[in-house]
Amino acid sequence: MTIAPPAASNGDASPPFLQIRNLVKDFDGVRAVDDISIGINKGEIFALLGSSGCGKSTLLRMLAGFETPTAGQITLAGQDIVTTPPYQRPINMMFQSYALFPHLSVWDNVAFGLRRDGLPKAEVAARVEQMLALVQLSSYGKRKPHQLSGGQQQRVALARSLAKRPQLLLLDEPLGALDKKLRERTQIELVNIIEQVGVTCVMVTHDQDEAMSMATRIAVMSEGRILQVGAPGEIYETPNCRFVADFIGSVNMFEGRISVDEADHVVIESPEVRHYVSHGITGTPGMAVSAAVRPEKIGLQVEAPTPQQRASAAEHDYNCAQGVIAAIAYFGNETRYHVRLDGGMELKVSRTNAARHESARLEREQRVHVWWDGSDIVVLTR
Repeated sequence: MTIAPPAASNGDASPPFLQIRNLVKDFDGVRAVDDISIGINKGEIFALLGSSGCGKSTLLRMLAGFETPTAGQITLAGQDIVTTPPYQRPINMMFQSYALFPHLSVWDNVAFGLRRDGLPKAEVAARVEQMLALVQLSSYGKRKPHQLSGGQQQRVALARSLAKRPQLLLLDEPLGALDKKLRERTQIELVNIIEQVGVTCVMVTHDQDEAMSMATRIAVMSEGRILQVGAPGEIYETPNCRFVADFIGSVNMFEGRISVDEADHVVIESPEVRHYVSHGITGTPGMAVSAAVRPEKIGLQVEAPTPQQRASAAEHDYNCAQGVIAAIAYFGNETRYHVRLDGGMELKVSRTNAARHESARLEREQRVHVWWDGSDIVVLTR
């Protein structure tokens, strides 16, 4: 599957910094990576996102040189590196476990790779101090890893990876060992450090929030293939297939068929509701499609929506239904509702809790109306 890299922002038509062409990896007849081609530009933070076993870690290990491709090409800064051993590649990899040496101090952990390369003592010291200052751990140099928090250990591992000034930094589930709050705080710190250094980064994660908050672009993988590549907003708002729509965030999927196909709108008939899509699509009448609507795009209230609440008069008899609230989950910043429609489908709806106390609180088993705009429907054909 070939996916073109994005155009450089400065109008330069130079090739991508990291180019992967027709990459394949087989293990005992099982294809873990299936004909992947992609370009990554210099300075990008690029995320490989997918569930366990989708091939993302195998792809990362081939970039690092720990696995040899069955077929395909990997070029970095114009140089083919497939046959280059790992220790000769200008690449560093940071593992989920951090792999810090427990018997060495923080200072010596960061210095380890530099000493192995035979750098002069003065240069080793200068680089270590620079990296510790970068990750805000200058005063922790004499401590051992077990005397640090999880977030501090993560920053030591990052400092050690960056100390050798790699052209490419590989991150394997970089924040997987941290708790939720620390992970959210460290995501921002990690991005700031990577951008400050200016290194190109490829990270592997199964955490959607991590990919969405850290990456410049995301590649969604499944069964060894890349299904879609794009900026976080593009992946979320305009998924190109059912798998991506369902994998990224939460979505309501209506199965139906196209009954009207015009240049400026489409009508989709599904068992639960009639959908008016306020733009044209590539399709034909009678084609089976899925109409995908995100939970936060759906309006929810006891009364029927007024004409002022609808996007246009053309949508009056479309994109709306009635049902009963089957479940409510309160998450502080938002409340999630499960609405059982009269047709039997259970719809997910989320509402931001903007006010401290709602004047009209919704309850379980309460009958409600739901509706959404035609512009918020994503029509999926595969």
